[in-house]
Amino acid sequence: MTTLTVNGLAELTKLSGTDLGTSDWLEITQDRINTFADATGDHQWIHVDPERAAAGPFGAPIAHGYLTLSLFIPLFTDLLDVQGVTTKVNYGLNKVRFPSPVKAGSRIRLAARVASVEEVPGGGAQITIDGTIEIEGAPKPAAVLQSVSRFYA
Repeated sequence: MTTLTVNGLAELTKLSGTDLGTSDWLEITQDRINTFADATGDHQWIHVDPERAAAGPFGAPIAHGYLTLSLFIPLFTDLLDVQGVTTKVNYGLNKVRFPSPVKAGSRIRLAARVASVEEVPGGGAQITIDGTIEIEGAPKPAAVLQSVSRFYA
């Protein structure tokens, strides 16, 4: 993995269409799943009861879809480092799908491409990222998403 570093909005606005490659692999441990369950109050057995989940529809406990989605940011920041700005804001998502569950003990990574970069009022730039969170060895990804972020000078 190589991190692309840009300095300031002028360099950021030139990235439209750029393939950012893939992040390093990140293991999704049962402890991470349990911590997310505690933080969100979602203690459904398919996530936090390894014994019951082993006999369930996925054959193992699985990560929450929103846990997988939340890991987009740390995986993304491994791919693109925007310096020379004062503020970085998650603006939203245009779409998200979870084609395949992430079993505890699996490893995921992000493949990302800059779909577009636009100037926004207030001296900022909006970047739209097409992202795929892959599961090591799996035929389908864990998540396919389009993320929108804003950067201000």
